[in-house]
Amino acid sequence: MMTVKDIDWRTLGFGYIRTDLRYLSHWREGAWDAGTLTEDNRLHISEGSAALHYGQQCFEGLKAYRCRDGSVNLFRPDQNAARMARSCARLLMPTVPTETFIEACRQVVLANLDYLPPYGTGGALYLRPFMIGVGDNLGVHSAPEFLFSIFCVPVGAYFKGGLTPTNFVVSRYDRAAPNGTGAAKVGGNYAASLLPGREAKARGFGDAIYLDPETHTKIEEVGSANFFGITRDGRFVTPRSPSILPGITRASLLHLARERLGLDAREDDVYVDRLGEFSEAGACGTAAVITPIGGIQNGDHFHVFYSETEVGPVTRRLYDELTGIQFGDREAPEGWTLKVQ
Repeated sequence: MMTVKDIDWRTLGFGYIRTDLRYLSHWREGAWDAGTLTEDNRLHISEGSAALHYGQQCFEGLKAYRCRDGSVNLFRPDQNAARMARSCARLLMPTVPTETFIEACRQVVLANLDYLPPYGTGGALYLRPFMIGVGDNLGVHSAPEFLFSIFCVPVGAYFKGGLTPTNFVVSRYDRAAPNGTGAAKVGGNYAASLLPGREAKARGFGDAIYLDPETHTKIEEVGSANFFGITRDGRFVTPRSPSILPGITRASLLHLARERLGLDAREDDVYVDRLGEFSEAGACGTAAVITPIGGIQNGDHFHVFYSETEVGPVTRRLYDELTGIQFGDREAPEGWTLKVQ
């Protein structure tokens, strides 16, 4: 088990590190128990659990940030609670009340403060809430019991190099099906991305670009992150589709582009054969924050946006604005940050 003294905050990546305590709550007979913090990082479940056989599970991701004054911010946890509730409803799982979700996040952060990267290192404490269907079961139906848990891990940059452009390749695979579970944060969507992601990395790209599953003409997601682009006439555009995950970072950037940068910010179709309309592009998400996209390989054609080596000016401003809010250096829109300590 890695300890705090073993962590080099400056070179921290995005990987599992066992921390001290995690939250665990059990749903049975129509109600959640009181929930508790536990040192045990192993789950003990029935071999018939629906999560194992039928994929009845979902998860979330959010971060806690150490501010300059030593306080700790959670970034928009109410939005994660709401999205998890939507995922649960899609998979016939019980929802966790927003106040319970946020309080559990707060408890996990406070119980693992030693693992929260110091201000100025660029790191954060990543929280992974998840729910799984458990209990003795065999047929294809909703589980009789459920576990809700939250663990945390100190993390650095998701993509190596941090805020430096990364190249991506359009995949021949679909991430999700039309009218499927693309808008829910469920494990099956990510399992489907493992093979195309590995193939993309084997070719030297950061990850795969997924097109809309119905027509294969429009960009939907970038690996496990959302796409955004800055048009040559100064608009902020992120894909519009019922099968993409409605990212919280994506929604935040839409707001910041409009309200702080004064851009025309909208959800719209992003056609893969019209990439020349964009001067900058990026991938965004809780894990990735913002990763500038240097170029996209689509078949035999490679399109470069602003640069393969330098970050575009609008992308840089959006990154500075977002991270400034998260780390408490810039004023947050009302309700965006929650002080944990």
